[in-house]
Amino acid sequence: MKHFTEKRSHYSTLQVDHRANQLDLKRAYRTLVKKFHPDCNHQIGNHDDIAAINVAYEILSNPQTRSSYDRSIGLDRTRPFGSEARPETRRKPYSSYVDEDRKLSIWIKQVYDPVLNSLSAIMDVLDEKIDDLAADPFDDELMDNFQAYLEECQSSYAKAQILFRHHPNPRSAAGIAAYLYHCLNHLGDGIEELNYFTLNFDDRHLHTGQELWRIADEMRECAETAMSNLLN
Repeated sequence: MKHFTEKRSHYSTLQVDHRANQLDLKRAYRTLVKKFHPDCNHQIGNHDDIAAINVAYEILSNPQTRSSYDRSIGLDRTRPFGSEARPETRRKPYSSYVDEDRKLSIWIKQVYDPVLNSLSAIMDVLDEKIDDLAADPFDDELMDNFQAYLEECQSSYAKAQILFRHHPNPRSAAGIAAYLYHCLNHLGDGIEELNYFTLNFDDRHLHTGQELWRIADEMRECAETAMSNLLN
């Protein structure tokens, strides 16, 4: 049996112990993003470090993918990290597949579509809002407008979180839901970083917020692609 080692693992990339909880992972990730993002540290000559950090966090921050990764490196757990192991089930009868299709249709209408609409309303205009503010970050009116935009972002983000958590996703949409989960997590952290920037004008928060926003947008696009593939 392969023995677990921290060397060259996603845990070592994030500089955490393999027993780290979700809060530890998030704190470590945010610290490393600030340290290794090229826009925050101009001495860094390539994007390899930040890319590895992003991949490590995306895998370890999701209990399902974390459990699979742990098994792949020889770190066996008696149950998936952060969730109860599911008992083996028999093959579902035909009626169950019909029910699954109905669940998917309801989930798309009540969760997927409204969540994507809420996200699109705020995510697609960030660059425009930052360009407006860049004219003079110390101008009170421009900063007030940017803060109003962030308040709108927070409101839409909170609405999306409620919608996402209100209905359990059907099994066929588990991958799509995982992308939305990562999208919302990165978006929430990005909003927080941008709010920090409005308080102290520290460009590191601005750059970190933009990077988190970029990852959130990638996760949103992955969700859209996965949904398109599922329905076709």
